[in-house]
Amino acid sequence: MRRSRVALAVISTTTVAALVGAGVVWHLRDDDGPGATAGRYLAAWQRGDFAAMSALVSRPPADFAAQHTRMRDDLGVTRWRFRQDSTGDKGDSVLSVFTAELALRGGETWRYDGRLRLIRSDGKWRVAWSPTALHPELGEGRRLRVARSWPDRATVSAADGSPIDDSTSGSVQQLVGPLAAATAADVKRLGPPYLVGDQIGSDGLQRQYERRLAGTPAEAVQIVDARGNPVRTLQRFGGKAGTPLRTTLDPDAQEAAGRALSDVDRPASLVALRPSTGEIVAVANKPGGYNRALLGRYPPGSTFKVITASALVADGLGPQTPVGCPATTNVGGRSFKNYQHEDFGTVPFREAFAHSCNTTFARLAVDRLSERRVSQVAAMFGFGAPIIAGVPAVRASFPKPKDPAEFASASFGQGAVLASPLNMASVAAAIAGGTWRSPRLVDTRLAGQAADAGGHAPQAPHRLEPGVVRALRDLMPAVVSEGTAAQVDFPPGVAGKTGTAEYGSGEDPPTHAWFIGYRGDLAFAVIVEGGGTGAEAAAPIAARFLRAAL
Repeated sequence: MRRSRVALAVISTTTVAALVGAGVVWHLRDDDGPGATAGRYLAAWQRGDFAAMSALVSRPPADFAAQHTRMRDDLGVTRWRFRQDSTGDKGDSVLSVFTAELALRGGETWRYDGRLRLIRSDGKWRVAWSPTALHPELGEGRRLRVARSWPDRATVSAADGSPIDDSTSGSVQQLVGPLAAATAADVKRLGPPYLVGDQIGSDGLQRQYERRLAGTPAEAVQIVDARGNPVRTLQRFGGKAGTPLRTTLDPDAQEAAGRALSDVDRPASLVALRPSTGEIVAVANKPGGYNRALLGRYPPGSTFKVITASALVADGLGPQTPVGCPATTNVGGRSFKNYQHEDFGTVPFREAFAHSCNTTFARLAVDRLSERRVSQVAAMFGFGAPIIAGVPAVRASFPKPKDPAEFASASFGQGAVLASPLNMASVAAAIAGGTWRSPRLVDTRLAGQAADAGGHAPQAPHRLEPGVVRALRDLMPAVVSEGTAAQVDFPPGVAGKTGTAEYGSGEDPPTHAWFIGYRGDLAFAVIVEGGGTGAEAAAPIAARFLRAAL
């Protein structure tokens, strides 16, 4: 029994240090020496038990807990650890040396050597506390704080390197996005080094590439006086400048798109891209507030006939194959009609496509194709594929039709079929270039984005069947030369497809106006919400854009 007491009495300060570092507290007797008292004090500090610390202090100040809380808050300490290194053992006043390791909310770790003075008071060892117990260089009226300084935010530029983050174009600003003060929710989402009140991107590219553009702040741990004036800098942590972000926008094409929409008095959008690369060169929306070009989901109407025609051609139908285009046709008990009940009789498929015969496509889809086949071909044009454009963008959808009537409706872009202008511009681009490419506004690999928010990777480019491309390059120019858009003043060499997409209900529901097409290495899509017919409302916008952009 006597040997155990002796063993307990000679516990070394090294053992106490190990216990503090592990966050373990030994309830040693008050008279076990200054090292034990210092160990208990540091252990209590590490767990934030200011009351237990105060009980070990000789004459603690009234604001003892408040001073420690202020230190923690002023520095933004997320975790602190204290390791007891050594404690004197001679005399009635000794020093205990410790190492402090403070994790700051900016993501840095600050380490310093601290000292506690211990005295014998009434036969017990107590901490003779002063502000130097917090840090050796503190004195009365002084405190610790962290000063932070963010670098200048990196620029967002067009494809030619010209900055666009200060553009006067509302559509460009919509893509770039605004800055705003970070909220608590933002800080939780972003994590270190962000604090409430920091300027962050709140939408668009600024939000999507916040960390890339913002860089990291420089931080300095300082001693300040009662007025907050710096007295001394104890530690500096270097920041990092942000990395510029170059988009694929073409300034001339973007300006042309904006001008093309300038006189439109309904919600409308235009998006253009390069078929050879998938690069988005222009995105215009009117009015602002909603990026319908990338996020709007609309029935594509007859612009979807490009996809159904591709399936029919792949199935053996040729541009000169005779097909019926009656004023009406009945599928599954539902009557389908052409615009203004036009009746073209039996005509070559090329002419039925040029005049956008709904009855032709409803009948041919049900008689010659299957829902599965059209769905497969739609997927070849990007339907259902995630769009990793560098900013949020919706994917096009072709839900499985429930019956033949719904399939007939879907064959010309009605029913449950939905797509954005960006989706349909990529359909036109696939015909122009012979390959479908996922559209993009930035090089997502260089920008560090290899997937969308759901973890989906972009779909790889894939070539269309050469016969399909040849046929559609015959069909789409006919729309402009002799079909529904023949009265529109397009520049030479334009191919396209009009679309008049019904929405809502009633005998004569309202319609969105569409036009998609290409000229050379430029593909595009235009939509005018509630605009009527594609030939009257959307195609003239496309023509103005092309004349200005080329």
